[in-house]
Amino acid sequence: MIDQHLNERGYPPSVREIGQAVGLTSPSSVQNHLNRLNELGYLRRDPTKPRAMEVRYDPNSGASGERRPFRHVPLVGDVAAGTDVLAEQNVEEIMPVPTDLCGDGELFMLRVRGDSMIDAGIFDGDYIVAKAGTNVSKGDIVVVGIPGDEATVKTWTRSGDTVTLLPANSRLSPMEFHSSEVTVYGKVVTVMRKL
Repeated sequence: MIDQHLNERGYPPSVREIGQAVGLTSPSSVQNHLNRLNELGYLRRDPTKPRAMEVRYDPNSGASGERRPFRHVPLVGDVAAGTDVLAEQNVEEIMPVPTDLCGDGELFMLRVRGDSMIDAGIFDGDYIVAKAGTNVSKGDIVVVGIPGDEATVKTWTRSGDTVTLLPANSRLSPMEFHSSEVTVYGKVVTVMRKL
């Protein structure tokens, strides 16, 4: 039940939700069962965070053991540049992403629209994970807000007050803006694709 909840919603169930699912009305009974699963190695819990649980049991094979640690990353879909990318109202879903693919820090995920970055291996319909922040360097692939209430993914370069956003598609031209016209949302750290 815990594993299914994690897979469907991206976060663990509450003690009350676990109790309802298995027919236990007492939260202390649920806690006792969770503690026992933790002792047996089927579950890993963080005592400082009540809902932080990691299932260490593979229901398909029956084996217990280490699973890849993951982060819960908000999927903010397609966002206009005039809005806060991480604003709660923009979050469509919370997605689990393995930590070794995305790293630390504040993260967000976007769906890619268009073919401007195909030569960098980023295609229409892909999902990108970006580390939020404005600390970017020349050559980084970034998520930026540009005039016209648009958000775009491009390679970053800057010379003085001029920001050049480079597409990775030979059919398209670079975009140049004054630095005051561009809002940096974050640096792309992972690309994911459905086959």
